[in-house]
Amino acid sequence: MSKTNYSYVGNELELFRYATNWKAYYSSMIQPFLGKEVLEVGAGIGATTELLCKGKQARWLCLEPDAILASDLNSLLLGGRLPKCCDLLKGTLLDLSETELFDSIVYIDVLEHIKDDRTEVELAASHLKPGGFLIVLSPAHQWLFTPFDAAIGHYRRYNKSSLSAVIPGNLQEIQLQYLDSVGLIASLANKLILKSKMPTLQQIKIWDKKMVPLSKIIDPLLKYYLGKSIMGIWQKID
Repeated sequence: MSKTNYSYVGNELELFRYATNWKAYYSSMIQPFLGKEVLEVGAGIGATTELLCKGKQARWLCLEPDAILASDLNSLLLGGRLPKCCDLLKGTLLDLSETELFDSIVYIDVLEHIKDDRTEVELAASHLKPGGFLIVLSPAHQWLFTPFDAAIGHYRRYNKSSLSAVIPGNLQEIQLQYLDSVGLIASLANKLILKSKMPTLQQIKIWDKKMVPLSKIIDPLLKYYLGKSIMGIWQKID
Protein backbone atom coordinates (compact mmCIF):
# COMPACT_ATOMS: atom_id res chain seq x y z
CA MET A 1 0.00 0.00 0.00
CA SER A 2 1.29 3.43 -0.81
CA LYS A 3 1.47 6.22 1.69
CA THR A 4 -1.64 8.01 0.42
CA ASN A 5 -5.22 8.54 1.44
CA TYR A 6 -6.94 5.20 0.99
CA SER A 7 -10.63 4.40 0.78
CA TYR A 8 -11.88 0.82 0.98
CA VAL A 9 -14.37 0.10 -1.83
CA GLY A 10 -15.88 -3.11 -0.46
CA ASN A 11 -18.95 -3.40 1.70
CA GLU A 12 -18.85 -7.10 2.51
CA LEU A 13 -17.12 -6.83 5.90
CA GLU A 14 -20.33 -6.72 7.92
CA LEU A 15 -21.76 -9.70 6.00
CA PHE A 16 -18.77 -11.89 6.79
CA ARG A 17 -19.09 -11.16 10.50
CA TYR A 18 -21.66 -13.95 10.39
CA ALA A 19 -19.21 -16.52 9.02
CA THR A 20 -18.42 -17.84 12.50
CA ASN A 21 -17.56 -21.42 11.49
CA TRP A 22 -15.20 -20.23 8.77
CA LYS A 23 -13.48 -17.82 11.12
CA ALA A 24 -13.07 -20.53 13.76
CA TYR A 25 -11.66 -22.90 11.12
CA TYR A 26 -8.83 -20.72 9.87
CA SER A 27 -8.24 -19.19 13.29
CA SER A 28 -7.39 -22.60 14.73
CA MET A 29 -4.62 -22.93 12.14
CA ILE A 30 -3.21 -19.46 12.66
CA GLN A 31 -3.16 -19.27 16.46
CA PRO A 32 0.05 -21.35 16.94
CA PHE A 33 1.99 -18.80 14.85
CA LEU A 34 0.89 -15.64 16.67
CA GLY A 35 3.74 -14.30 18.79
CA LYS A 36 3.92 -11.73 21.55
CA GLU A 37 3.96 -8.73 19.20
CA VAL A 38 1.56 -8.90 16.26
CA LEU A 39 0.94 -6.54 13.35
CA GLU A 40 -2.44 -6.94 11.64
CA VAL A 41 -2.35 -5.24 8.25
CA GLY A 42 -5.70 -4.00 6.96
CA ALA A 43 -7.56 -4.54 10.22
CA GLY A 44 -10.85 -3.31 8.73
CA ILE A 45 -13.75 -3.13 11.17
CA GLY A 46 -11.88 -5.15 13.80
CA ALA A 47 -13.66 -8.46 13.24
CA THR A 48 -10.40 -10.34 12.69
CA THR A 49 -8.83 -8.63 15.68
CA GLU A 50 -11.71 -9.75 17.88
CA LEU A 51 -11.33 -13.26 16.52
CA LEU A 52 -7.56 -13.73 16.74
CA CYS A 53 -6.43 -11.50 19.60
CA LYS A 54 -7.07 -13.22 22.92
CA GLY A 55 -5.29 -10.63 25.03
CA LYS A 56 -2.21 -12.82 25.50
CA GLN A 57 0.01 -10.65 23.36
CA ALA A 58 2.21 -7.86 24.68
CA ARG A 59 1.17 -5.76 21.67
CA TRP A 60 -1.32 -6.12 18.83
CA LEU A 61 -1.10 -3.26 16.34
CA CYS A 62 -4.08 -2.78 14.02
CA LEU A 63 -2.91 -1.06 10.84
CA GLU A 64 -5.76 0.40 8.77
CA PRO A 65 -5.42 3.01 6.00
CA ASP A 66 -9.13 3.75 5.50
CA ALA A 67 -10.23 6.68 7.67
CA ILE A 68 -13.79 5.44 8.21
CA LEU A 69 -12.74 1.91 9.11
CA ALA A 70 -9.99 3.25 11.37
CA SER A 71 -12.60 5.37 13.14
CA ASP A 72 -14.76 2.29 13.69
CA LEU A 73 -11.75 0.45 15.06
CA ASN A 74 -10.97 3.33 17.38
CA SER A 75 -14.53 3.16 18.73
CA LEU A 76 -14.00 -0.52 19.55
CA LEU A 77 -10.80 0.32 21.39
CA LEU A 78 -12.36 3.18 23.34
CA GLY A 79 -15.37 1.02 24.19
CA GLY A 80 -13.21 -1.78 25.58
CA ARG A 81 -14.36 -4.22 22.92
CA LEU A 82 -10.78 -5.19 22.10
CA PRO A 83 -8.09 -6.44 24.53
CA LYS A 84 -5.91 -3.83 26.22
CA CYS A 85 -2.87 -4.97 24.26
CA CYS A 86 -4.47 -3.65 21.06
CA ASP A 87 -3.47 -0.36 19.49
CA LEU A 88 -4.39 1.41 16.25
CA LEU A 89 -2.36 3.16 13.58
CA LYS A 90 -4.19 4.76 10.66
CA GLY A 91 -1.89 4.21 7.73
CA THR A 92 0.19 1.63 5.90
CA LEU A 93 3.52 -0.10 6.44
CA LEU A 94 5.20 3.08 5.20
CA ASP A 95 3.92 4.85 8.31
CA LEU A 96 5.79 2.47 10.62
CA SER A 97 9.20 3.31 11.99
CA GLU A 98 11.92 1.20 10.42
CA THR A 99 12.84 -0.01 13.91
CA GLU A 100 9.39 -1.46 14.65
CA LEU A 101 9.63 -5.26 14.49
CA PHE A 102 7.01 -7.92 15.12
CA ASP A 103 6.86 -11.62 15.90
CA SER A 104 3.94 -12.09 13.49
CA ILE A 105 2.48 -10.07 10.63
CA VAL A 106 -1.04 -11.02 9.53
CA TYR A 107 -2.86 -10.41 6.23
CA ILE A 108 -6.39 -11.83 6.43
CA ASP A 109 -8.17 -11.26 3.10
CA VAL A 110 -6.04 -8.16 2.52
CA LEU A 111 -3.12 -8.89 0.19
CA GLU A 112 -5.41 -9.32 -2.83
CA HIS A 113 -6.53 -5.68 -2.32
CA ILE A 114 -2.98 -4.34 -2.72
CA LYS A 115 -1.89 -3.56 -6.27
CA ASP A 116 1.86 -3.93 -5.73
CA ASP A 117 1.75 -7.03 -3.55
CA ARG A 118 5.40 -7.93 -4.08
CA THR A 119 6.67 -4.60 -2.70
CA GLU A 120 4.16 -4.85 0.14
CA VAL A 121 5.41 -8.26 1.24
CA GLU A 122 9.06 -7.24 0.96
CA LEU A 123 8.35 -4.30 3.24
CA ALA A 124 6.43 -6.53 5.65
CA ALA A 125 9.39 -8.91 5.82
CA SER A 126 11.62 -6.00 6.89
CA HIS A 127 9.34 -5.52 9.93
CA LEU A 128 9.56 -9.16 11.04
CA LYS A 129 11.91 -10.23 13.81
CA PRO A 130 14.26 -13.11 12.98
CA GLY A 131 12.19 -16.25 13.40
CA GLY A 132 8.96 -14.26 13.03
CA PHE A 133 6.00 -15.40 10.94
CA LEU A 134 4.20 -13.91 7.96
CA ILE A 135 0.62 -15.19 7.76
CA VAL A 136 -1.53 -14.73 4.64
CA LEU A 137 -5.10 -15.82 3.96
CA SER A 138 -6.51 -14.89 0.55
CA PRO A 139 -9.09 -16.01 -2.04
CA ALA A 140 -7.74 -18.75 -4.30
CA HIS A 141 -7.64 -19.35 -8.06
CA GLN A 142 -7.74 -16.61 -10.65
CA TRP A 143 -10.19 -18.69 -12.70
CA LEU A 144 -12.71 -18.08 -9.90
CA PHE A 145 -12.39 -14.30 -10.26
CA THR A 146 -15.95 -12.90 -10.50
CA PRO A 147 -17.74 -9.54 -10.51
CA PHE A 148 -17.87 -9.96 -6.72
CA ASP A 149 -14.06 -9.83 -6.58
CA ALA A 150 -13.98 -6.73 -8.74
CA ALA A 151 -16.75 -5.05 -6.76
CA ILE A 152 -14.86 -5.33 -3.47
CA GLY A 153 -11.51 -4.18 -4.86
CA HIS A 154 -9.64 -7.42 -5.49
CA TYR A 155 -6.76 -7.14 -7.93
CA ARG A 156 -6.32 -10.90 -8.10
CA ARG A 157 -6.87 -14.31 -6.57
CA TYR A 158 -3.86 -16.52 -5.77
CA ASN A 159 -2.70 -20.04 -6.35
CA LYS A 160 0.34 -21.59 -4.72
CA SER A 161 2.69 -20.47 -7.48
CA SER A 162 1.50 -16.87 -7.69
CA LEU A 163 1.50 -16.38 -3.93
CA SER A 164 4.93 -17.98 -3.51
CA ALA A 165 6.26 -15.70 -6.25
CA VAL A 166 5.76 -12.54 -4.15
CA ILE A 167 7.44 -13.95 -1.02
CA PRO A 168 11.04 -12.73 -0.55
CA GLY A 169 13.89 -15.20 -0.30
CA ASN A 170 14.57 -14.59 3.39
CA LEU A 171 11.19 -16.10 4.30
CA GLN A 172 10.97 -19.88 4.52
CA GLU A 173 7.70 -21.63 3.72
CA ILE A 174 6.17 -23.38 6.71
CA GLN A 175 2.89 -24.30 5.09
CA LEU A 176 0.96 -23.38 1.96
CA GLN A 177 -2.42 -24.98 1.45
CA TYR A 178 -5.95 -24.56 0.15
CA LEU A 179 -8.95 -24.41 2.47
CA ASP A 180 -12.70 -24.89 2.00
CA SER A 181 -12.96 -27.52 -0.71
CA VAL A 182 -16.77 -27.62 -0.46
CA GLY A 183 -16.99 -23.83 -0.70
CA LEU A 184 -15.05 -24.12 -3.95
CA ILE A 185 -18.19 -25.64 -5.49
CA ALA A 186 -20.31 -22.69 -4.34
CA SER A 187 -17.81 -20.21 -5.76
CA LEU A 188 -17.75 -22.03 -9.08
CA ALA A 189 -21.56 -22.05 -9.20
CA ASN A 190 -21.60 -18.32 -8.57
CA LYS A 191 -19.11 -17.70 -11.36
CA LEU A 192 -20.89 -19.87 -13.93
CA ILE A 193 -24.54 -19.49 -12.97
CA LEU A 194 -25.44 -16.85 -10.39
CA LYS A 195 -22.79 -14.27 -11.39
CA SER A 196 -23.62 -12.32 -8.24
CA LYS A 197 -21.62 -9.21 -7.35
CA MET A 198 -22.45 -9.60 -3.66
CA PRO A 199 -23.60 -12.64 -1.65
CA THR A 200 -26.73 -12.31 0.43
CA LEU A 201 -26.75 -12.82 4.17
CA GLN A 202 -28.70 -16.05 3.63
CA GLN A 203 -26.04 -17.34 1.22
CA ILE A 204 -23.29 -16.52 3.71
CA LYS A 205 -25.12 -18.37 6.48
CA ILE A 206 -25.79 -21.45 4.32
CA TRP A 207 -22.14 -21.61 3.27
CA ASP A 208 -20.91 -21.10 6.82
CA LYS A 209 -23.30 -23.50 8.55
CA LYS A 210 -23.49 -26.26 5.93
CA MET A 211 -20.40 -26.15 3.74
CA VAL A 212 -17.60 -25.07 6.06
CA PRO A 213 -18.16 -27.93 8.56
CA LEU A 214 -17.98 -30.37 5.64
CA SER A 215 -14.80 -28.71 4.39
CA LYS A 216 -13.21 -29.16 7.82
CA ILE A 217 -13.71 -32.90 7.39
CA ILE A 218 -12.89 -33.19 3.69
CA ASP A 219 -9.94 -30.79 3.45
CA PRO A 220 -7.54 -33.00 5.47
CA LEU A 221 -8.66 -36.06 3.49
CA LEU A 222 -7.73 -34.20 0.30
CA LYS A 223 -4.48 -33.08 1.96
CA TYR A 224 -5.59 -29.46 1.51
CA TYR A 225 -5.21 -29.82 -2.25
CA LEU A 226 -8.46 -28.02 -3.14
CA GLY A 227 -10.23 -24.96 -1.78
CA LYS A 228 -11.59 -21.52 -2.53
CA SER A 229 -9.10 -19.90 -0.11
CA ILE A 230 -5.35 -20.21 0.23
CA MET A 231 -3.39 -19.90 3.45
CA GLY A 232 0.36 -19.50 3.65
CA ILE A 233 2.72 -19.18 6.60
CA TRP A 234 6.39 -18.26 6.22
CA GLN A 235 9.16 -17.80 8.77
CA LYS A 236 11.95 -15.23 8.59
CA ILE A 237 15.24 -17.09 8.53
CA ASP A 238 17.75 -14.27 9.09
